[in-house]
Amino acid sequence: MTTVDVSQSRLDAIRRKVEDGVRLSADDGLALFAPEVDLHLVGRLADAVRRRKNGDVAYYNINAHLNPTNVCEYRCPLCAYSRDAGDPSAYVMDDAAILARGREAVAHGATELHIVGGLHPEMPLDWYVGILRSLHEAYPSLHLKAWTAVEIDWFAQRAGVSHRAVLEAMIAAGLGSMPGGGAEIFDEEVRRRVSPRKSSGETWLAVHRAAHELGLRTNATMLYGHVETHAHRVDHLLRLRALQDATGGFQAMVPLSFHAEGTSVSAEEMPGPSAMDDLRVVAVSRLLLDNFDHVKAYWISLGVGTAQAALGYGADDLDGTVRYELIHHEAGSQSPEALSVEELCGLIREAGFRPVERDSLYRPVVRAGPPETT
Repeated sequence: MTTVDVSQSRLDAIRRKVEDGVRLSADDGLALFAPEVDLHLVGRLADAVRRRKNGDVAYYNINAHLNPTNVCEYRCPLCAYSRDAGDPSAYVMDDAAILARGREAVAHGATELHIVGGLHPEMPLDWYVGILRSLHEAYPSLHLKAWTAVEIDWFAQRAGVSHRAVLEAMIAAGLGSMPGGGAEIFDEEVRRRVSPRKSSGETWLAVHRAAHELGLRTNATMLYGHVETHAHRVDHLLRLRALQDATGGFQAMVPLSFHAEGTSVSAEEMPGPSAMDDLRVVAVSRLLLDNFDHVKAYWISLGVGTAQAALGYGADDLDGTVRYELIHHEAGSQSPEALSVEELCGLIREAGFRPVERDSLYRPVVRAGPPETT
């Protein structure tokens, strides 16, 4: 086992780097993940970076989720959402239901519809492209943030075309940006255990590189708290940092806390991270990803209380109202089904920050009157 230097002199050196804006190394990241290093020290360093980048602002947006189908070819062990085609709880939304979700989102003041789902073995690329086209034509003001890199890779395989060709078709249909799901942990040994059929970490990065080259902004994620080590987390974060150096196309890092309920693994085998680990992951993400403007405290994944606390540990965004989120709730997330704007703003103010509504590209939203928030 590699010995990690967490001496006071090492921590002082890391602190000086942070104060001087010097990039942290892999060894620095490992030291910050060490449980014997005071979490609140790590948090203070991350908060200093967060305030340097974003001042006293904490962002939120008004958004809704759309998961057109839960039928998935891959059926990853860590996924509680996906179903086989013959499962009684499997579903495929029809066009009317999909458009109704867009209509409801607009009626409730949403600026963004977040669209991800299963990899249905019988649905062609045109079906997925058509979802975006119909929504964009019906509700052109609604930003469509859609399809993970894993989905884009699946569409490309099924259609026998390149990632770039799929992305170009999606952009023509109305795609506005991409979420960061499916990254899990990039290390291939870990990936073989938690998502053995899913596309590789290198493929995930290649899809996002292609998206950035086409001018799409995307998010990044890391699913942690299962079988990965601290070294795997650091490696994952540094691979994201390297791609951001090359393209500048990432908007936000979204740490995702693993939940075991409803998956094919037991809570005893993989109990998931503690709230303290959640805060440390947020803080270390903020410190290592010096070229990312934003780190989200996704309250659906972290829980409302931990997400609020994470605003003091490097996060500057609580995500949004998140109507109709299914994937984390299927896995046992105890967070509410949705939050109102008043609740989000109250959480932000209580944490000592100033709430700012943003759109999907982090532009402030100015409204003539209050949106529907119930």
